[in-house]
Amino acid sequence: MRMSTALEADFNAQITLELESAVVYRQLAIEMDMRDLRGMATWLRRQAEEENRHAEKFIDHLTDRGNHAVIGTIPSPSVSVSSVLECFETARAHEERVSTAIRSLYRQSEATDDLDSRPLLTWFLTEQLEEEAKVDEIVGRVGMIAGDGPGLLRLDAEMSARSTGSADTDAR
Repeated sequence: MRMSTALEADFNAQITLELESAVVYRQLAIEMDMRDLRGMATWLRRQAEEENRHAEKFIDHLTDRGNHAVIGTIPSPSVSVSSVLECFETARAHEERVSTAIRSLYRQSEATDDLDSRPLLTWFLTEQLEEEAKVDEIVGRVGMIAGDGPGLLRLDAEMSARSTGSADTDAR
């Protein structure tokens, strides 16, 4: 069943936001590459790939229902960080922005009695809790390390081990 035009527009805005998230994470990866923190850069690149997969989920949901998915204008990331901590604080702020948008989309689907969107949006609500917790943990760990170079390098090495696969490919 097709969704309403208004809800379709909101889903399209979410697609654009997910793709913007991918660009932000990619820029943050560049920032970590510039500091020779390849593990963190790898983690951030994989996060960018995950954001692209999230956009695809919304695109698939729209097209499966006979709606038209449209990618909006993706702003150039205005990301410039002066430290590793600032990098991951930026990531956390962006995840919080995405979480707010998902919650709004869920409320909109409830207001329009769009039952078909709820499974997808419930999955995303859970996913965003995990995303925020993951980045919040990194912020906490980087904060504990402070200026300790060996500690930062240990965390960098640990972050490089993030797998390319993701459980998010199972939900749709």
